[in-house]
Amino acid sequence: MADIKPPVTNTSNTKAAANPAGDMDRRSFIKWSVVGWSAFVAVVAGYGSMVARYLFPNVLFEPVQTFRAGVPEDYEIGVSEQFKEKYGVWIVRDSEKIFALSTVCTHLGCTPNYLPVDQKFKCPCHGSGFYTTGINFEGPAPRPLERFKIYLSDQGEIIVDKTKKFQQEKGEWSDPESLIVV
Repeated sequence: MADIKPPVTNTSNTKAAANPAGDMDRRSFIKWSVVGWSAFVAVVAGYGSMVARYLFPNVLFEPVQTFRAGVPEDYEIGVSEQFKEKYGVWIVRDSEKIFALSTVCTHLGCTPNYLPVDQKFKCPCHGSGFYTTGINFEGPAPRPLERFKIYLSDQGEIIVDKTKKFQQEKGEWSDPESLIVV
């Protein structure tokens, strides 16, 4: 009885000896399967969100294109900058008519400033100058400012409609919708 051997215990060395080919045990297989499937689901969800985003277009919220601008008696002879910031419109009155000018320079789309001392609009970007009528007289602007449709409502209020533009070089400034005779 002298040949009694101690019992064999399960150690990491015996696992390696029992699995010499590097085969994966059940726990490792399940762990790596979960990691792999999780990565697959994340990638599919990412592409799915891109497809869903493509199906819903961008919506731009623009300011109202038609607005009330008061009554003709509210305007003195000259340029009113009351609607420049909100609507991009100058209301101009002379002794005979009222019209609405666009605040967009016809050169590169900057917003000119009104200089009351000089009685002109001057673009700060490239120096284009416009008379209060909208006619260009200096700088690189290729054409006059555009006018918007303007009319009186049944209640006598001025309505400016920016969806309809009038260009001087096309002879549209003589159109009755481009001004109000006062």
